[in-house]
Amino acid sequence: MNRFIITTTEIEKKEYRIAALCDARQKLIEVTTESMTGTSVLGNIYIGRVENVVKNLNAAFVCITPGQNCYLPLQELKNPVFTKKQSEKKAICAGDELLVQVVKEALKTKDPSVSTNLTFTGKYVILTTGKRKIGASSKLPEEKREKLLKIVEDFLSGKEQIPYGVIIRTNAAQASKEELLLELAQLEAEVQKIISGAKYLIRYSLVHKEEQPWQKMLNGLYETELGEVVTDDREIFETICNMYGVGAKQLVTGGSVRSRVDEILTGHGLKIRYYEDEMVSLSALSGITSQLHDALRERVWLKSGAYLIIQPTEALTVIDVNTGKNIAKKEMQENFLKVNIEAAEEIARQLRLRNISGIVIVDFINLEAKSAESELLNVFGAALKKDPVPTQIVEMTKLGLVEVTRKKIKKSLRESLS
Repeated sequence: MNRFIITTTEIEKKEYRIAALCDARQKLIEVTTESMTGTSVLGNIYIGRVENVVKNLNAAFVCITPGQNCYLPLQELKNPVFTKKQSEKKAICAGDELLVQVVKEALKTKDPSVSTNLTFTGKYVILTTGKRKIGASSKLPEEKREKLLKIVEDFLSGKEQIPYGVIIRTNAAQASKEELLLELAQLEAEVQKIISGAKYLIRYSLVHKEEQPWQKMLNGLYETELGEVVTDDREIFETICNMYGVGAKQLVTGGSVRSRVDEILTGHGLKIRYYEDEMVSLSALSGITSQLHDALRERVWLKSGAYLIIQPTEALTVIDVNTGKNIAKKEMQENFLKVNIEAAEEIARQLRLRNISGIVIVDFINLEAKSAESELLNVFGAALKKDPVPTQIVEMTKLGLVEVTRKKIKKSLRESLS
């Protein structure tokens, strides 16, 4: 089972809060870093002002705070909530004020991207104001998916006007009907409060602040693959307990001498633990700091003795697979396939760990047989599907290069630590 760790550590003389997902072997799978001195706007909802509309880009530029312009693709203009409208004849024009949510951080020279499709994410469901349909994760078993859809449809039936859509998350499979409906009602109340209250606020107002990065990451993980959550921050420990329905009274023992509870087991079998050891830090014990340094290096060694070279450029990321110390000569093509399969699984992990986005070109070791190429692509595709960020193989070119795309949402690990 995987382990989720929240701690603070110093990297290159800067302090960061690290949220890390590790496998049973303590290897990092995914990391979210948060500077203790900086702030992220990703997920925040603002009343933005339209500065101008550029028709040839099919986009508008929206200012969310003085001096901070954002890119709004016009195809994202679905059921917008305006607080000030300059012209009823135009869908959008300069001077309009409306609710927008930051969906992509500023990346390199690009401004942040915003959308009028506001999303409110819970552990079990997501509410969307732009796309007003009811859907469910494709990873849910069909029978369970139909049952959950029926619960949501019954909840919405009878309501005169529903200003949102609902997406049922994979984690809903582990939730009771009562837990699902409670979260749905809470998110619905939040949506209604924001939409109804926005008309009384001025431009650039922050109407919804996204939960902390570690909370968002934890909510997005599959509970069935998570065995333990551990942190060395008491406040965060109590917040996590509260997220899983554990109240403050349960965190203190009874009796004549009351003491703090440092470990909780939830009804779903998840262990939540507070780590307190002044001799050895949590980051050192789990090897997070050293693994983060490794994740910034160009070369990645594989168990077989082969290695990867990962080189990010302005336009794309190039990954080269080399045999390295693996010099087995018997059944060379079969050995090349084994090395490529090992590399494919590690590349999928590195893309998620380093948060490499956009276009990725992978140069695997050449394989002569088409059946071997097909097997390699199947293994690679299966490994990429474990990534919660949409990632897909485009094709294998005539030169044997594999093209991959990964959706850009937030900064890469290297950028977030720079």
